[in-house]
Amino acid sequence: MHTHLCHHAEGVPTDLARRAVELGLTEIGVSEHNPMPRDDFDVWRMYDSKMGEYLAAIEEARGRFPQLKIRAALEVDYLPGAEDWIRSLAGRYDWDYFIGSVHYIDGGWDIDNPAKISNWHERDAFEVWGEYFERLTAAAASGLFQIIGHADLAKKFRFMPTRDCTPMFERFLDTAARGGVAIEINTAGLRKDCREMYPSPQFLALASARKVALTFGSDAHQPGEVGMDFVAAVELARRCGYTHSLRFEKGQSKSEPLPAAS
Repeated sequence: MHTHLCHHAEGVPTDLARRAVELGLTEIGVSEHNPMPRDDFDVWRMYDSKMGEYLAAIEEARGRFPQLKIRAALEVDYLPGAEDWIRSLAGRYDWDYFIGSVHYIDGGWDIDNPAKISNWHERDAFEVWGEYFERLTAAAASGLFQIIGHADLAKKFRFMPTRDCTPMFERFLDTAARGGVAIEINTAGLRKDCREMYPSPQFLALASARKVALTFGSDAHQPGEVGMDFVAAVELARRCGYTHSLRFEKGQSKSEPLPAAS
């Protein structure tokens, strides 16, 4: 979940926590887009100078809603060559988890950016998906993350390859399984052009067969999106063979049964 500090979301952690309590949730995690060494890297992430404000806001939410477990996290872009920077971020606080995500492929193109959708018309979709999953696989192998976020983000604008992507999915999932890295069901895909959760049912079934662990995220960018479509997400997980999901505290995972069917 994100806050106003990333410049493209609304609300502060107390707003997110208030909505979670209204929904009857017992635990949430706030995972703002990580800062980069330069604040002008792009326009959709938290500035490095705001890290203290971010952590203080999470502590404020914890104080105001003691009945709710609030985990402190970051969604961290995996960029080859930036591993030392990611490690430095990890050392600044006793984080509960890092979500590793890929938005950028070679050439500095953030493939999910609506302002750059014209790039898709100039590229072969299968090649773009291949570059994306190559980098996502490297993220899973890096040992820097507990969770990999929105694993088939490349489908956001519905530029779908005509060739079979199963081998690239399998390479990524095999790497995640070996490294003990979880993936998430991210319900935000339902609110995008693809109108499908990340990842697809086909992808999630492959993950379940490999015993890749699972988490759930709404990727909320405003309080009204907290926990959105979680009932459907749990149903999808069950259909694809999952019986448990993970929670994280101080980087350590705990497996729990999925909620009872509604």
